[in-house]
Amino acid sequence: MIKATIAGGTGYTAGELLRILLNHPLVEIESVISATSVGMQVAEMHRDLLGETDLKFSDKIGNPDVIFLCLGHGLSRAFLEENDVTSTCKIIDLGNDFRNNLVFGNREFVFGLCELNRDKIRTTNSIANPGCFSTTIMLALLPLASMNKLFDDIHVHAITGSTGAGKRPVDTTHFSYRDNNISVYKPFSHQHLEEIAKTLTSAGSKDLPPINFVPMRGDFARGIFASVYTKWDNSMSESEVIDYYKEYYKDSPFVFVSDSPISLKEVVNTNKALIHIEFHNGYIHLTSITDNLVKGASGQAVQNMNLMFGLDETLGLKLKGSAF
Repeated sequence: MIKATIAGGTGYTAGELLRILLNHPLVEIESVISATSVGMQVAEMHRDLLGETDLKFSDKIGNPDVIFLCLGHGLSRAFLEENDVTSTCKIIDLGNDFRNNLVFGNREFVFGLCELNRDKIRTTNSIANPGCFSTTIMLALLPLASMNKLFDDIHVHAITGSTGAGKRPVDTTHFSYRDNNISVYKPFSHQHLEEIAKTLTSAGSKDLPPINFVPMRGDFARGIFASVYTKWDNSMSESEVIDYYKEYYKDSPFVFVSDSPISLKEVVNTNKALIHIEFHNGYIHLTSITDNLVKGASGQAVQNMNLMFGLDETLGLKLKGSAF
């Protein structure tokens, strides 16, 4: 059994991670760390786990094989500096501390986008889990980047559920604000832009054009729907492009290219990413969808863990979606 510790155990990503790991056939949860809730039953905080676990929050790491860092952005480095984590213990950081700065002490992190870095993930002991927006957008564009077919401005409009903003309430996450409401935030300046650009460049885009990203807040709890378009040079037919996408993702068990238009509910509560491709007036238009808490965070972290330990990457992740 793989012994796992979760640091920062009270938030949305930690709750989702607990739900997945408690049902993973080869994982035993060693410790769930929360500095503010020591001694409290985990199920008191994550009420849907009532009857499923007797775990209590702790301030001790224990002796795990893997630590998942579900801390606020900027806090993972401090955690590793303050705690004695053995060099043999694997680390999967769900924050943004190591996505763009991969070296920390004696550890060199691998950017944990399974569909691009699967072989590197299998041999590392330190993973920087991608962000939710970046996962959804990168999966839409990776095949084009691999062909060096991104030559004109890339336009992205993407909408996310309220869980993407974290558990601590602020004005823009209150029900009275979100309900029946949509708003733009951080246009052209979102923190995920840097990791998107670096990843597309490493995938094969030699001179990456500007990415014009407008994120939006949705009036729903979970999921990301990204609409992505850029000019297309007609060097391949429409059917050839779609076939290339399907071939590119043929060994990726959670990414599917849909021949029909897609809608967000098709991926909620799953580790799947769906992509749909159309062509209009000299542009290629891609729609890409994920669950921001699963494929965009905790599910992808478990997928990375499975690869790191030499397991089938789908283990514990064959989750039931919600059709309606």
